[in-house]
Order: sequence, then C-alpha cells, then structure tokens
Amino acid sequence: MAKGKQTIIRATEFFDGRKRLSHKTIVIEGDRIVDILSKRIKPHFEGIVTPAFIDAHSHIGMSREGEPGQEGETNDFSHQIQPLNDPLNSVYFDDRAFQDAVDFGVLYSCIIPGSGNLFGGRAKIIRNFARHRREAEIADYGYKMALGWNPRSTVAWKGPRPNTRMGLYSMLEERFDELLAKAEKAVISRERQLFEIKQKSQEKGKAKDDLLKQQERVHREFELSMSTEELAILEALSGERPIKVHVHKEDDALYLLELKQKYDLWVTAEHMGDVHHKEIFQLFAKEGVSIIYGPLGCLGYKTELSHSFYQNVKLLMESRATFGLMTDHPVIHASLLRDSLRYFLMYGMTSEQAIGLITRVNAEILGLDELLGTVEVGKLASLLIWNRDPLHLSAIPQHVLAEGVEVRRFRLQSK
Repeated sequence: MAKGKQTIIRATEFFDGRKRLSHKTIVIEGDRIVDILSKRIKPHFEGIVTPAFIDAHSHIGMSREGEPGQEGETNDFSHQIQPLNDPLNSVYFDDRAFQDAVDFGVLYSCIIPGSGNLFGGRAKIIRNFARHRREAEIADYGYKMALGWNPRSTVAWKGPRPNTRMGLYSMLEERFDELLAKAEKAVISRERQLFEIKQKSQEKGKAKDDLLKQQERVHREFELSMSTEELAILEALSGERPIKVHVHKEDDALYLLELKQKYDLWVTAEHMGDVHHKEIFQLFAKEGVSIIYGPLGCLGYKTELSHSFYQNVKLLMESRATFGLMTDHPVIHASLLRDSLRYFLMYGMTSEQAIGLITRVNAEILGLDELLGTVEVGKLASLLIWNRDPLHLSAIPQHVLAEGVEVRRFRLQSK
C-alpha cells in the first residue's frame, strides 16, 4: 500500500457504476474517495477501475469448502419459524471461499440462513475480506423467509412441518395474524392504563414524579408483553425492515405479492428462476418489488426449477422490473458472480449496465448506496483495478482495494 495520507489511482478507463469514463485520477484518503480529477498525478496504481462487486444473496462461510455436508450451518432444523437466527453466528472466516471471492473482486455479501424454514432468521451484509467476525458486519439488513418446495421438503426436521404449500402458508398467516392481534390488544391495554392514570392524577392531584413513574411502569409492561421472537416478527410485519423471500415458481411468486399486499410488507423476491412469463416479472415491477435474481448457470436440481432457463433473463430485462444478481453460494461459487453477467450481455445489456448490476444496483437494493456501488467522492474506497476489460474471460483484478487498503495483488506468472 502506498505511503502517506493519500493513495492515487490512475484510471485509464473506469466503470463508475453507471457509465464508462476515461483518463481519470482517483484520490483516496483513509477509507474514502476524496476526489476524482481529470489531471494526471503520479499514481500508486494504474489500470481499468470498477467498484467492488456485491453478492446480494449468499451462504458463504456457512456451507464451507472441504467440509462434510453434515457440518454445514446454512439451515437450522429446529422449527419452521426462527426470526432470531443470526447467520453471522454460523460463519467461519477460514472458509477458502472468502479468499476466492476477494480474488475476483466480490468484497461484500448479504448472508442469510437457508430456505428450509418459512422464517429462517436475519440477513447480514458482511465484508468478505474480514479476518474474523468482529471485522465483518457492515449492516444488519433485515429478515429471510422462504416459500415453495424448500420449506415443504423438510418434514423430517424438528417442529411442526406441513408437507404442503397450503399447510405452510396457513401456518405462516396464522402466526402473523396471531401476533398482530396480540400486539393490538397490548396497545389497547397500554392506552387504557395511561388514560386511567392521567384521570386519577387529575382527580387526586398526584405529584408529577409519581405520575411519570406509573407511566414508565405501564410502558415497561407493554415491552415485556412480547417475547424477543415476537418482537422480531412484528418488526418484519411493520414494513420498516426488508424481508428477503426465497421464491422460484410463478404461483408462489404471485402468492408473495398477495402476502405483501395483505400485510403491507417490504419484500424482495429472491431467485425467481422458474418464472418464464414476462407478465409475472411485470407484476413485480408494478408492485415496486425488487428481484435478486439467480443463481445462473447451476443445475436445475429440483422440480421447481423445471423452467429455469437462461433465456428467462431476456424476459426479466424486458419487464422493467428492478433486479440485482446473486450467486446463492455455494450453489454457484461466490467468485463466479461476474461470470453470471454473460447471460444479460447475450441479450443486449451494455457493459456499463452489466457492471452496474453487481455494483450500483445491488448496493441500492441492499441499502448500501451511500457507501458502495459507485465510484464517487465520499464513497468507501473499495475498488478493483483490472489487468484488462473486466468482462473479458481472462480478466482478474491486479489490485483489490477494500476500504482504502490493498488486500490482494495479482501477478501473472512469467513464461
């Protein structure tokens, strides 16, 4: 890494997340981009520049390289509804996949529990270049749910496990309705008690301090009326936190839209691989539901992927839906995120749009766009400096800068 307070990158050309520019000088101080200049300054690094890549849906560090499958920690078998599960608690950072991801520029991942449970837990955005968990978390994103075959396939696991989608969805809605009713009753009780305290204080002329203590006790009783699990589900139901919802087949996708409308949820549709009619994607565009699409290039290993063709990306592009891209690591390797862009390029997406898909768009969907996704003043200096066009098959970042620090340097072997 360069000495001194500033690091200078000379971009012979660069993809800033929106467009392609030429001959710019990027100035870094600490972990931030502080200036982008047209004039030439002696650089510490030189080459083609892109923002760091972001994997919007991954199980990296949970299903690990070189370990038997039974040691994986992607799914917890204990119950269908587990909103408190934190995927970071099941990550080991000595997983080789982290190193490979960083080698190919994928510096951030949104990790989630697997899809064996209706409500699997939380979603966390992590640094793939972190040495351990204390350095890893960049954002607590929201929650993870699953529809379709995956939760239906887990009847041998612990807890109540309906074997049909009608059973699963009725279980989910029953739990939601039960909690919403309980919360409403608690609010009504709290407001009644506060009103009664106020009335009595006016009648008896109680001291202000005594009134405040009684009010505080009522508020505390209200907080204690819900378990931490119930509060987590209610937070998801509030519409203030996003829910990443695993869904593949078209009828389950339509159910997701109905669920969103019924409970006024903030959801993103994760996968959507089996959707093969443009009008389904168009409905998601109309409802303002973003799609995290993929993984692309994997085996259609279950019935609900029977229509999961690469040609579907054309329908997605034509639909005007907002979509980002995932690897679903280990379904395809995290380092192959860039390779998935080939299918969009085949159907007319420009290079600038393709790079933007796994930088700017993924950052926007994940709520990271104030920090990452584009090369702009004030953003984190997480940048890739390539040895050639980043969409060339043999391209690899020569230098990987993660929040201002060079974390990887690649040298071609001499002949």
